[in-house]
Amino acid sequence: MHKSIIFKGIPAILSMVIALAIFTTDILAAEEGTVTATVTATSISLTVSDGTVEYLTVGVGQTKDTTTNATTGVDDSQTANNNGNVAEDFNIKGVDTLSWALAGTAGSETYFHKWCISDCDGTATWTAMTTSYTTLASGIAKDADQIFDLQIGTPTTTAVFTEQSPNVTIQAVEAA
Repeated sequence: MHKSIIFKGIPAILSMVIALAIFTTDILAAEEGTVTATVTATSISLTVSDGTVEYLTVGVGQTKDTTTNATTGVDDSQTANNNGNVAEDFNIKGVDTLSWALAGTAGSETYFHKWCISDCDGTATWTAMTTSYTTLASGIAKDADQIFDLQIGTPTTTAVFTEQSPNVTIQAVEAA
């Protein structure tokens, strides 16, 4: 009796040893390949120069701009430069001042602030700013500039004759 159990157990043990040898060989066998990869972090950045506009005094209900116009211009165009490392879209927005609200047109205690990027010294097309970002220019290449002019219109009626700060913000985002 013992002989038959041993003879039956030997083939089972041999099968396990052979299976273990096969699996061990597969586990120990390895081959490697390399993928060469590079990456550059996106840099979204802009500068605005000269970054300061002095409209000085403007009559109630009157306009001034940054063009070279002898009557209304202060000859102070602004330049936004893409100094990031990808193409960028530039956005623009204005603000309510301490005493005046920004609107599409001037009114009682409301002023307008507009921008232009094409033929501003000639037949300008002015676009009114809001307090939310709108597109100033799209697809500005790395190291490229966008020149723009600004136009302000004071309220048609106001009780405030102190200096206001109608600041403008330019934002850069990655071009779509």
